[in-house]
Amino acid sequence: MKRYFTLDEANNLLPQIKEAIESVQDIQYEFAKKYHAMNDYKKRYVQGEKPQDYEEYVFLEEAGLEFMEIQTRAHLSAIHETGVLVKEINPGLVDFPSLMDHKEVLLCWKQGEPQISHYHGVDDGFAGRKKLDIRNLG
Repeated sequence: MKRYFTLDEANNLLPQIKEAIESVQDIQYEFAKKYHAMNDYKKRYVQGEKPQDYEEYVFLEEAGLEFMEIQTRAHLSAIHETGVLVKEINPGLVDFPSLMDHKEVLLCWKQGEPQISHYHGVDDGFAGRKKLDIRNLG
């Protein structure tokens, strides 16, 4: 069953969501660095003699990358289990399903905003964001 958030519920959950989004961003940054370093290493030894520890290095790096993917999926799964919709990781952009004037809307938070202050229709997307009028929520 779909969960609908009040503005207070969404804002109270926001610190947890921010932390998870920031964790995913950190993992993605480290993943990109590690991935490029490993590919640079592999390119050096495409042809010719490889160092004795080449296979072990590549195996360990690839295992580390897979673990980072698992961590990312776990963070995103934890967010989704709350009923929050992740729209973008960079910058963090999430939606909280809500009801306004008995119609479904999405309370919209973008990373850097101190709290939720905008919403948009289900089909409008970020471009259709409007300033919240809390009198219409509920």
